Amino acid sequence: MTPKSPPRHRNQQASVSARATKLLRRFEDDLSLRYAERTVPEYLAHVRAFLAWLDMRGVELADLKRQALLSYQSELFTLKRRDGRPYSAGFHGNRFSAMRAFFGFLTRRALILHDPMAGIERPRMETRLPRAILSPKEARKIVEAPAGRTPLELRDRAILETLYATGIRASELIGLAPLDVDTQEGILRVVRGKGGKDRNVPLTPAASEAIELYRAKARPQLLAVSKKPGGIYPLKASRRLFVSPRGGVLYRATLDKLVHRWAAEAGIHKRVSPHVFRHSVATHLLRRGADIRHIQVLLGHQSLSTTERYTRVEIKDLRAVVRRAHPRGR
Repeated sequence: MTPKSPPRHRNQQASVSARATKLLRRFEDDLSLRYAERTVPEYLAHVRAFLAWLDMRGVELADLKRQALLSYQSELFTLKRRDGRPYSAGFHGNRFSAMRAFFGFLTRRALILHDPMAGIERPRMETRLPRAILSPKEARKIVEAPAGRTPLELRDRAILETLYATGIRASELIGLAPLDVDTQEGILRVVRGKGGKDRNVPLTPAASEAIELYRAKARPQLLAVSKKPGGIYPLKASRRLFVSPRGGVLYRATLDKLVHRWAAEAGIHKRVSPHVFRHSVATHLLRRGADIRHIQVLLGHQSLSTTERYTRVEIKDLRAVVRRAHPRGR
């Protein structure tokens, strides 16, 4: 099959038939039972774009052949962002995962007789590391930067302590519910993390104390803002541990901004994000003798090779090894 036109940008609302829209609703219900909340809209957008591609070519799902999927995959690699840059391997990998989930759903429901994705290889993922990594001293400075007692300072201190204590993903932190944290036992429960799996992770005493203080003193005040003029509806936010300044849902962009802000306040000039905390936690634990398999469980990685990617060897570590072990190192 020869592609005729480029696929749409993943954030655009691709136009699909009424029949495909009905199928997407059923797929959404299936996704909601199997994947984390943040994954559902992303996978739906990827599959919607693919169904629009099929509609433009007049291809029915029941008649779909492996060669058509290979052509679609090849076409995706020519797709450009609005600024002209190509999409990352992560984008292609996510679309591949979304389509695999979609065809798995179709096969389970007997809507197709065979899975045309079988045997098609996942695009090779990049193994880039975060550009920045925090030293223990830098991490402590950032975490302790919000030292006041305003609701937002208490919230931000609890967020930063949690990120550094557990190394959880930004989306996992945003999705936490109040009952997911047991500050008495020092346990945080990630419900339906990446891959739809639950896990328990330990909290440091400092993180438990910060969360308890925020939950008792700051969170009720932030939720109360939503009842005032200018506030927003608290229905979804009331089920979340961390909320926005107006008592609403805390979004990823807001989380990124508060981490950047407190890094700047602490005098750290590196580009710091929630993911930098995650990478720093893994590196600090490894350097202090933690078993890499324990770090794998903490971070919620399915594959040990994923954890190994986070634990790069720093140049100063290499210098120390050469100085100690090389015949001419001193």
